[in-house]
Amino acid sequence: MSKIAILCDSCCDIPQELAEKYGIDIMGFHILLDGVDYIERENCTFTEFYDLMRKAEGVPSTAAITPMQFCAKYCEYVDKGYTDVIHVPINRSASSTYNNALLAQDLLREERPEHHMRIHLLDPHTYSMPFGWNVCEMARKLQNGAEINHVIDEFNDKMARIEIILGPYSLKQMKKSGRISAAAAFAGELLGLRPIITLIDGKTKVENKVRGDDKVIPAMLALCEKRTAELGGLENVEYMIGHTCIAQKDELVKACRKAFGHEPLIVFPLGGVVSANTGPDTLALVYVGKRREG
Repeated sequence: MSKIAILCDSCCDIPQELAEKYGIDIMGFHILLDGVDYIERENCTFTEFYDLMRKAEGVPSTAAITPMQFCAKYCEYVDKGYTDVIHVPINRSASSTYNNALLAQDLLREERPEHHMRIHLLDPHTYSMPFGWNVCEMARKLQNGAEINHVIDEFNDKMARIEIILGPYSLKQMKKSGRISAAAAFAGELLGLRPIITLIDGKTKVENKVRGDDKVIPAMLALCEKRTAELGGLENVEYMIGHTCIAQKDELVKACRKAFGHEPLIVFPLGGVVSANTGPDTLALVYVGKRREG
């Protein structure tokens, strides 16, 4: 009989109550800020981390989870008799974490040479609850008796359709992380321009620039409507809302309810790893678009 573990890193941003409900293990990233090493989900809450970033002299950097750390977790699963592990780390193009998980499988063969546990390493191609929500869906369906290959195929299909639109209200972190150029950040700060950015398959692209904070949310919705036009209107589109606990969050929720005509799947705070790149003053509109090939 199958005994299946599900493993993520803290970039998934799955709330602890959902992780416990579905038996999902989450390993924390290290985040370095002004010389202090924070372990995500252990040392401070999301809102505390946003405040730390706003007050910091520098910007945060993250450290990938190592092959040895993953191997130790895999060994734990082998010793507990698990037949399968579904491992969903941060998207492959953004971090060495995925490749470290591959190296961990080689280490596991040295540590437990007789093991027969199957490791299903999945690339979510995205960040935060856009994949965390669907990891929870995998776990829920497995608890209800679904076949492992079926839920993995469903997950991969959904990840090939997830897109994110970011609306940052400050540009300090995005400039430092390389999400936007230093020149664009300088112009934005000088002229009050706000970039509207897509995040698709781990790649960012500035799609538009608007002047003034009040233009950000309408521009985000207009871009979403344009990108999902082939699906027959926003009323047919699943969506989520991410935020860094800023006042504009409620405005985005209200505007989305009107535009989509239905509630979001979830409204969630962006975690430390994600906000380390987007900055502490950001909105995210996540939606399920048309399937991308390749």
